[in-house]
Formats: sequence, C-alpha cells, structure tokens
Amino acid sequence: MVSVQVFGQVLQTVVEESEMEVPVMAPTTVKQLVEQHPAQFGGLLPYLASREILITINKKIGSEDSPIGDGDVVKLSFQSRISYDGNRDIPT
Repeated sequence: MVSVQVFGQVLQTVVEESEMEVPVMAPTTVKQLVEQHPAQFGGLLPYLASREILITINKKIGSEDSPIGDGDVVKLSFQSRISYDGNRDIPT
C-alpha cells in the first residue's frame, strides 16, 4: 500500500479524500499511480501536466516520474505558477 496525502484546497476539491491508501502491486511512478486510479486521482492530471503539484516521497522532493512502491508516503501539494506580480512564470 502507498499512502497518498493531498494538500491545498485547490487539489482537495478535485479528489474525494485528502488522505488515501492505494494498493500497489509492482513498482510504479507517481504519474502512473494517478493514471491507474482515475476515480480517485483523475482530477489531478491537469495539475500534473501544468507542473502545479509539488511531489514529495518519504519526505524527499520527487517528480511525476519518481518511482514509488509498497510502504511509501506520497504527498501532493498545490503550487501556483502565478508569480506575486500576477504574471505567469516562463513556460518550461
């Protein structure tokens, strides 16, 4: 099982629960986990695509391509790409 915790009102509005246990049969990536559970995490895909989610795995910064496995704790936090002066950051 992987523990997934979702932080930030923006992300919490697109998922049913802010903390979930998800079964993982084989090593996978964060993005694959989200794609394999569309009922729970499907609303997060646009935020992953626009890189507006800060991902940590076991208290270390990760990415959508980071490997995860049984016993890991994945935290997904909203991070706006809007800068303080109201302009959009340079696209990557």
